[in-house]
Amino acid sequence: MTTTARGVDAPGRAQIDARTLRTDNWRREPILTVIGLSIFLIYGGVRAFQQQYFFADERYLTPFYSPCVSLGCASEPGSSHFGMFLPDNPLIPYAALSLPFLLLFRLTCYYYRKAYYRSFWLAPAACAVPEPHGRYTGETRFPLVMQNVHRYFFYLAVLISLVNSYDAIIAFHHPSDGFVVGIGNLVLLANVVLLWCYTASCHSCRHVMGGRLTHFSKHPVRYWFWTRISALNTRHMLFAWITLASLILTDLYVALVASGTITDLRLIG
Repeated sequence: MTTTARGVDAPGRAQIDARTLRTDNWRREPILTVIGLSIFLIYGGVRAFQQQYFFADERYLTPFYSPCVSLGCASEPGSSHFGMFLPDNPLIPYAALSLPFLLLFRLTCYYYRKAYYRSFWLAPAACAVPEPHGRYTGETRFPLVMQNVHRYFFYLAVLISLVNSYDAIIAFHHPSDGFVVGIGNLVLLANVVLLWCYTASCHSCRHVMGGRLTHFSKHPVRYWFWTRISALNTRHMLFAWITLASLILTDLYVALVASGTITDLRLIG
């Protein structure tokens, strides 16, 4: 049984012994991507199932536990803003209502797809570098064909971003002291702004604003939003990485305050 050579080994191609003619350090980006994404996945997984140190100073709720809808949220009075209706089980995250959708939104994101295809799957690892796979089917078969539902997860991500915004806003009110501003407020607020930048710079958001319009002149409002989103879209990769860091730092700050390791410095109130 004979097999037809493909890619650089296909008949008619120049016979070059080197696997790639690239002389730069093309392995660096895939390696750094694996390290960066692994840190976030490991940290986020541990914190999601730790089920403690998620609510601080009676007002700071970490985004990893928002919205807190498990019966276990009762251990921190005031942490549940939308009721508690999920069973308290160590195998169920307190924010089980939102975490799966946020994860799927990121996994199907156009940038993240490129990132983990090149790093974890080496398909390919870099431009002009042959991939080790003998066959390429792209996203035409299960499960990768499910990547095409990204635009639907975008709408759910918008709802979750609204919830995170609500958490950041009501955190300015302390049950006993009224309106206060602490370092934690600035941390939560900065994280929300960055999350909105990542969500709004999404390609799906750009399509919602101006996709399928035949004449921009007939839709001046949508065209205005489309131009702004298009400008933001050029930094989508940047916001994708920044928000991974901001989520970890925000959660870490809340956890340190909740555990008593550090004290939240109040600026007002």
